[in-house]
Formats: sequence, structure tokens, C-alpha cells
Amino acid sequence: MELFRVLSVLRKTSKNHITSFRHYYNSSISNPLSPHIRIFASTATSERKDYLPSGFICNRCVSYGPNSSSDLDQTQVSVKSFSNNPVATIDNIAEDAEKICKILSNNSANPRVESFLTDNVASIEMSKELVLGVLKKLSNSGVLALLFFRWAEKRDGFHYTTETYNALIEALGKIKQFKKVWELVNDMKLKGLLSKDTFALISRRYARARKVKEAVETFEKMEKFGLKAELSDFNRLIDTISKSRNVERAQHVFDQMTERRFKPDIKSYTILLEGWGQEQNLLRLNEVYREMKDEGFEPDVVTYGIMINAFCKARKYDEALEFFNQMEASNIKPNPHIFCTLIIGLGSAKRLNEALNFYRQSKASGFSPEIPTYNALIGAYCWSMRMDDAYRVLDEMRQSGVGPNSRTYDIILHHLIKCRKTKEAFSLFQRMSEDPNCEPTVSTYEIIIRMFCNEDRVDMAIRVWNMMKGKGVLPGMHMFSTLINSLCLENKLDDACNFFLEMMNLGIRPPAQLFSNLKQALLDEGREDKIQTLVEKIENLRKSSLGG
Repeated sequence: MELFRVLSVLRKTSKNHITSFRHYYNSSISNPLSPHIRIFASTATSERKDYLPSGFICNRCVSYGPNSSSDLDQTQVSVKSFSNNPVATIDNIAEDAEKICKILSNNSANPRVESFLTDNVASIEMSKELVLGVLKKLSNSGVLALLFFRWAEKRDGFHYTTETYNALIEALGKIKQFKKVWELVNDMKLKGLLSKDTFALISRRYARARKVKEAVETFEKMEKFGLKAELSDFNRLIDTISKSRNVERAQHVFDQMTERRFKPDIKSYTILLEGWGQEQNLLRLNEVYREMKDEGFEPDVVTYGIMINAFCKARKYDEALEFFNQMEASNIKPNPHIFCTLIIGLGSAKRLNEALNFYRQSKASGFSPEIPTYNALIGAYCWSMRMDDAYRVLDEMRQSGVGPNSRTYDIILHHLIKCRKTKEAFSLFQRMSEDPNCEPTVSTYEIIIRMFCNEDRVDMAIRVWNMMKGKGVLPGMHMFSTLINSLCLENKLDDACNFFLEMMNLGIRPPAQLFSNLKQALLDEGREDKIQTLVEKIENLRKSSLGG
């Protein structure tokens, strides 16, 4: 591959730490582009860039709703048993999904894109597993997701399912096409496919768009569609609002509804505890904690986990350790997620010896290290820049058959880039790219593209971008913004405009600041005509209802 030939010199200069491991394993996505690295997957993840370990600590709080965008698996499709060789079938589905996404991605602006699909994949049966896999891979492009869905429903083997509708709604909600979303809801009602998960994910998309009023109204609409709202649904609502950086509004909804409709349980309180903890508002955190106890709810392992995480996030590690000691004094045994939280927190504070003690304590408690625990340990070593130890743990993971996964490498990449070890970072990325068992995720591509943009190597950023597109992985708004801004800085305005148009062709509305930057760069070059073209395109996108 040209990308690898161009920088083969980097390969030669960066082998000192990474020659001992050769096998990689694929898993879900994370976003490690901030000081804290997320190592746990959550079924109700937010789009924040910082590490939120509470996703696993508070199982009560995060078990709501389908997967959000940034955590959708890029290759693996959940398949029920319908083959004598399910592994082979999953591989075939992944290959077919990638092929379809490549066609869509490479022809997104072509009005004959449906014809391209028909000509190239007519022999592929549109099973519900394949359709779901493609829609998940198209989660960052609501326009292409809808186009594919409308095309697929006319093909042999297609079946309408709640899961495929929900995946499409998720993609459309991300680009705020709520009118189209409600049209799909009506279709689902006619087909008898509506579920509470559908309303939960619509509420989440509204909350992400800072439309809390509409999120609550969606919750209220459930009963109009024949679905009775229960306390668990109310908990899911306030969890959704809280995780969308609206914990103040979540508290308000909680206060209103608990006065007239729902009697809260311990899950309700732990959701609010987690929200205030993520905001690092320890005053409100302690208020809710006292209220919970006053209502007769004693803290359990989940509650303690949230409190420990909140104080770790606020960098008050001694207070976190006090809660850990209180928990043990109450004869409540810590779970692996609490150990991971402390390993991550103490590791990020470069209190490595204490972090290692909790790792050993976790093993002594009978917990065999799993991928999240190993990732926490690797992160702790990385914070102290003990990279040899981090790579040693990688070898241990491989030898024990527990990972590593793509998130493991994202953690290491983050720390290598932070220390400006870009050659070693790119060498690691290359090894991932060459190993079919651990292909980079959209998060990994974003890390590397951002690295090259920050190093003023936008040419290499574009090469990685094209490699990513060749894999059928579609970029999101943040990745577009990074590349377009870098192109503006290098005065490559034609390329910047092309990527800007590509972003809009995918149905992604450009941030105001991004357009302002591009507009100013074009003005400086006297290219007012190009600005007018982009303005018209933005206006058309704003008015679009994605007919189809």
C-alpha cells in the first residue's frame, strides 16, 4: 500500500518498543482524545471526549437504550444462529457490509449511487443481519443510511425489524432530521415494531441536540403509541438527559415527576449522583447522596463506585480512597470496575505504586484480569511513561488470550502522541492496519489524522483519510472539522471546500465556527463566488427533510 511505502522509514525507526507483539484483536470503539482514556463500553454512551469510567461502574444507570454513535462497532454484526458456521457467516456479513459502505461512501455525491449498488451487490441477499450491520456502519451519515434503507427494502431477503428501524432512526437523529424520524415511528407503529427503546433513543438524540423539552415530550408520547411508561423508563429518561451534559435539567425533571408521578428508587438517585459527579459538582453530589440516605436507601457497591469515580474525576483521590475504605468497612466487596476506576485515577495522577497495589488487590480478590483491567493497567503505565511495561502487559494479554483490543492501542497512541513520539505512534498504527484481526476503528483513525494535522502533515492526514474510506469507515463531524481547518491553514482551499461539500453530502451540518474559518480563508483569497455556493448548499441542507 502506498501509505506504508511512503513512510517505510518510520517503520525502521520505531521498532524498539513494539516488536515483541504481533497479534491484535478487534473490539469496540472508544474516544481517547483527552487526558482520561475511556476503557469501558456503555450501552448509553455520550459523545464526550473524556473518559467516563462510570459507564461500567453504574450498571443500573447505563443499561438503557441502544448504542450511540461513537461506540457503534465498525465491523462486528450481532447475528443469531442461522448457520452451521456462525463465525464464517459473521465474517461474510462484515465483508458484504464493508463492500456496500465503500460503494456508498465513494459515490455519496453521485445521483446514480443506487444504480451502483444494484450493479455491484445485486447477488447479495439483504438479510436482517446485513442490513443492521450496514446501518450501524453508516451511523455517521444519516443521508446514506436512509438511501441504503430505501434501496434495501426493495431487495430479496429484506425484512423490517425493530433493530434496523432503530439503527436508521439513530443515524437520522444525529443529523437532527427529527421530522423524518417521526415518519419512521409511524411506519413502525403500522408494522407493529415500536418498542420503548425506540422512544428512548429519540429522547437521547433530542437531548444530545440540547432539546430537553422535546426529549421529555418524546417520553410522554409513549403512552399515545400504546406503550405504558414505568419507573424504569423514567430512569432511562433522566439518565439520557444527565449524560447529555444536562444534569441540572435532569434534576429538574426528577424533582417534578417524583412529586406527582413516580416514586424514585435507588437507580434514580445513582443516575443523578453519576451526573453531578461527571460535572465535578461535589456540592450537589453530596446533597443527592444525603437525600438518598434520608429516603432510606443505603449505598451499595454501585453507589460507592459512582462516588469513588466522582472524586477521582475531580482529582480528589484521597477522598475517593476514603469511600473505598467505608465500603469495605460496610462489608461491601468492591467489584472489578471499582478497582479499574482506582487504577485509572491513581495512574493518571502518577501514583503508580498505589495503582499497581489495587491491580494486585483485584487479582487477590479472585478477579481474573479482563480487557478493561488490563487497559487500566496499561494506561497507568503510560501516564508514568513506562512504555516498556505497557508493551509487556500487551504481551501478557496476548499470551493469556485476553485481548488486546483496539481500545488498548488507542490508549497507547494517545500517550505516544502526547509525548510527541509520532513515529512510534504511526508505526503502531501501521501494525494494526496490516493485521486483519485488529483493524483500526473510527476512533483510531481520528487520533492519527489529528496527529498529522497537528504536525502540519495534512498530506499524510489525507492519505490516512483515504485509507479509512477505503475500509468503508465513515468520518464524523469532528474529524471533518480537524481536516478542513488544517487545509485552510495550509491555504489548500479547493481541498477544504471539497471536504466541506462531502461533509454536507453525508447530511452532516457544519459547525458555525468551521464555516466561519473557511469563509474567512476564501475571503482572504477573493473567492466570494465559492462562499455563495457553500451558503446555498448549507441552506439547502438546513431545509432538507431527506425525501425518500
